[in-house]
Amino acid sequence: QLQFVESGGGLVQPGGSLRITCTVSGVTRDFGAIGWFRQAPGKEREGVSCISSTGGNIHYVDSVKGRFTISRDDAKNTVYLQMDSLKPEDTAIYYCTAILVCIYPIPPSTALSDDWGQGTQVTVSS
Repeated sequence: QLQFVESGGGLVQPGGSLRITCTVSGVTRDFGAIGWFRQAPGKEREGVSCISSTGGNIHYVDSVKGRFTISRDDAKNTVYLQMDSLKPEDTAIYYCTAILVCIYPIPPSTALSDDWGQGTQVTVSS
C-alpha cells in the first residue's frame, strides 16, 4: 500500500518561492499518477496540479498556472511542486496522493484513497 509524506512547507513572503516534496513509500513497481491538493482554513480541498505516471500529462489549476511546476523523480519515489511568485491566497495545507487519472480541473474525487495524511503547511505572509 502506498503512503505519502509531504515536506518542505514553511513561511515565505509574497513573491517568494518554495519547493515542497512528496515522498512515496511502499512502491513495488511504480506509483502512477500523483496529484497535489491544498486546503485553506474554511475552504474545501482543491486540486492544484497533477502529473501522469510517465510525466507526459500535466495539469495545473488556473490560479497557479505559470507560477507552479510539478515534476517527478521515480528513481527517488518523489514528486515535487516548485512554487514561485507565491501569493497570500496560496496559503494552505498541501497534500499529495495517488490519483486515478491526471485530468483538469484535478478534482479531489480522483484520489485513490481517503487518507490524506498530514500535509505540509505553506504560509505566504509579510
